[in-house]
Amino acid sequence: MKWIIAFLIFSILILFHEFGHFIVAKMSGVDVVEFSMGFGPRIFSTVRGGTRYSFKALLFGGSCEMKGMYDDLDEDDPNALEARRTEEGSFQSASIGKRIAIIFAGPLFNFILAFVGAVIIMSAIGYDPAEVVAVSEESPAYEAGLRPGDTITEFMGGHVDIGRDVANWFTFHDLKESDTVTVSYTRDGQKYKASFAPYVYVRYMMGLTYTLSSETAHVDSVGEKSPLAEAGVKAGDVITAIDGNEITTAQSMHDYFEAHPLDGSEVTLTIEREGNTFETTLVPYESRQALTGFSYNLGRVPTNAIGVIKYSFIEIRYWITTVIKSLGGMFTGRFGAEDLSGPVGVVDIVGTTYEEVKEEGFFMTFLNMVNLLILLSANLGVMNLLPIPALDGGRLVFLLYELISGKPVNRKVEMAVQSAAALALIVLMVYVMYNDVLRIIGR
Repeated sequence: MKWIIAFLIFSILILFHEFGHFIVAKMSGVDVVEFSMGFGPRIFSTVRGGTRYSFKALLFGGSCEMKGMYDDLDEDDPNALEARRTEEGSFQSASIGKRIAIIFAGPLFNFILAFVGAVIIMSAIGYDPAEVVAVSEESPAYEAGLRPGDTITEFMGGHVDIGRDVANWFTFHDLKESDTVTVSYTRDGQKYKASFAPYVYVRYMMGLTYTLSSETAHVDSVGEKSPLAEAGVKAGDVITAIDGNEITTAQSMHDYFEAHPLDGSEVTLTIEREGNTFETTLVPYESRQALTGFSYNLGRVPTNAIGVIKYSFIEIRYWITTVIKSLGGMFTGRFGAEDLSGPVGVVDIVGTTYEEVKEEGFFMTFLNMVNLLILLSANLGVMNLLPIPALDGGRLVFLLYELISGKPVNRKVEMAVQSAAALALIVLMVYVMYNDVLRIIGR
């Protein structure tokens, strides 16, 4: 079932994209030769209004073939392009403005689809107001005047509409001890600004993970190059005493650390391994984390009809900017090619999400699938607008050049660039698919 849903979402995304090209082409007087659902050999087709509507064997996406696109020009005929420009119903015979509109319509319709999905989400469960939930009384944020119930309107110089805008800052930035946290907020209709140093949370760690419900203080894992690893402790060992205090269960170890927090002093552990007992000593390392000192809301609250429209637009803005910032992170080194996901990875994400939420009932499963539809549709819209020749954005670059210069790009040059870009994209997709498969197998 999860695979059916994943392919259905993919098909909706691509078909809606192609429908954008189709409907604007029709409105512009350009003949659409064929509008297809799927690829490969036709299973069923019918001709209406001069357009063949086809249902093809490979049910994945679709296509919109317009009359007079470059792809069907005779390479050996130097007059072929000019002939297309005078041929009735040809894409090339349409004005430059109409051709730009036709190409731009594909990504635009992806944004429209995402907006429709956002309206469904906002109507059902509402939006996430950027309200302060709690402020540590020990933090500089509290001293600066920030209080629970305040509504954040700006964070670290970025505009804030929803709680996820604040969360997104931390996705693309690391808060440092030397930073100054800047927050604009409203309280009882009044506007305020606050600037303060981060709250530095200091704790000492050994590099230990364990399961609280375990009947023994069983070591689940040991951090690489951690004090515990350097002391010779391994995953599977059982801690039976800490500084001479008997430890019988994972809960008793947890309670001991609660009563005796690590402070950087030497710790002596008694370890049991395969029936043998030995002692080892270690010095916990200091972990320092710069925090804002306050927490903010990420939960949803209902809104009225006007709010549904308003926050649906904000939702699309949020996802579009998130995609753009993620692409920027590829150039700054924050993200790498291994963080990309292709069709295999996306299908896996959809399937995994479905499996995780299906027990919550049809309604919640439906909303989660709609939320993925919003994310993927916004992604597809942005990605297709990138100025890469093999994508809609690349075609728009050539058309904008024609609009500004008054003459089209040399056709042979354009086709060579398109072919090279298409090859590069194929190589990238193969690499991304390979990583997706490895990631899935390694889980």
